[in-house]
Amino acid sequence: MSAFWGLVSLFWSSFLSATLLPGSSEVLLVSLLVAKVTGAVPLIVVATIGNTLGGMTNLVLGRILPQPKPRTGTSTALRWLQRYGPAALLLSWVPVIGDVLCVAAGWLRMPWLYSTLFICIGKALRYIVVAIVALQGMTLWS
Repeated sequence: MSAFWGLVSLFWSSFLSATLLPGSSEVLLVSLLVAKVTGAVPLIVVATIGNTLGGMTNLVLGRILPQPKPRTGTSTALRWLQRYGPAALLLSWVPVIGDVLCVAAGWLRMPWLYSTLFICIGKALRYIVVAIVALQGMTLWS
């Protein structure tokens, strides 16, 4: 596989993995690292951009929902967002919970800039950790 198609595949895999659709972009990232299609940095950057855009798609979907009305019983995701604000989106990389956090942030009309920033940081840190673990594993087994 060429570097171009590897990066394109990783972008779409990471984008779809961040939406409400199931995906496993981490597996593709590790596969591309093992195959040495390109360096770790371009792979991490492309995966982060795709995953961040997918998270922002969930944020937009949440904004489409009607304005929230105050109520007493709320979900864990809503309580986190109401307590910590956009910083709770650092956890947007967590499977299932992260998708709900992004949709809820949109529904609560969290600020775009801070929401994007925290989504991007959380997702980048996840891919960095996955890449480091994969590269360390490759070093140990070679």
